[in-house]
Amino acid sequence: MKNKLWNWSDIRVFLTVVRVGSTLAASRKLGMSQPTVARRVEALEREIELTLFERETRGFRPTENGRNLVIAAEVVEAAATEFLEQAAELAEARPIRITAYSGNFSPRMVDIVNAFSAENPGVAFEFLPSVRALDLSAGEADVALRLARTEPDPNLICRKVSDAKWSLFGGYSYAEKFGLPVSIEDLGGHTFVTFRRGDVPNVIHEWLEQHAAPEQIVATFSEMDLMHAAIRSGQGLGISNVKLVEADEELIQCFESIDDLTAPHLILISQEAYRRQEVKLFVKYFAPRYAALFR
Repeated sequence: MKNKLWNWSDIRVFLTVVRVGSTLAASRKLGMSQPTVARRVEALEREIELTLFERETRGFRPTENGRNLVIAAEVVEAAATEFLEQAAELAEARPIRITAYSGNFSPRMVDIVNAFSAENPGVAFEFLPSVRALDLSAGEADVALRLARTEPDPNLICRKVSDAKWSLFGGYSYAEKFGLPVSIEDLGGHTFVTFRRGDVPNVIHEWLEQHAAPEQIVATFSEMDLMHAAIRSGQGLGISNVKLVEADEELIQCFESIDDLTAPHLILISQEAYRRQEVKLFVKYFAPRYAALFR
């Protein structure tokens, strides 16, 4: 016998014919035409190189080989049924996993998700806050809200939200002691705090290194929230996303956004996730409402 894995549907047809006694009755039970049922039985017989039925005028009677294979076929049937049931449970329970920098999970963003959930109560969500860009193609997340300083993976589905702007900010205590620069050319004599870590592009830190002397950078943080806290406390000036801190009354924007740091703000979705109906429905609902937050 050839070492091949045959189609489960052929085994299902075989079992149905055994149980009901004819291809006509099996066709009614399976929702197939009688010739299709007969062809599937013949295909299975060719595949395993055994005759499974005696063809009689009153129907199909299992041969000895056919009878001997019924129990094994029923084991396959039970396994296939269990597989489908577990797959359905997993699909129903699987949440839509959204990754973004923690600051992107703002109350207004979460309100959009909650409104979608109210209209689609069977859909669950999991939020994955991360500065590192999780690999959507590898299944680390389904949807990402991300700033893209390089071309995104062409295998991902992409929706542009806005152009993210960055500028220099200071706290009130720093401004009272030292004043604030009014332009990029006015950075001399000021001190800075910065954000840098090994698992993300350090474009902001690199820009600051190009425009300030090393001794002007007095602290480096691997967490954005810690850098913001240092700016508020007056430890130094720091660069931040304008939209991210617009509601922070303790931070003062020094001057207009820095053009060199502008980056596209994108929604990215993995191809596999987008094949799920609930993900496609969510993206269609979420994308325009999320983009409206940045206009």
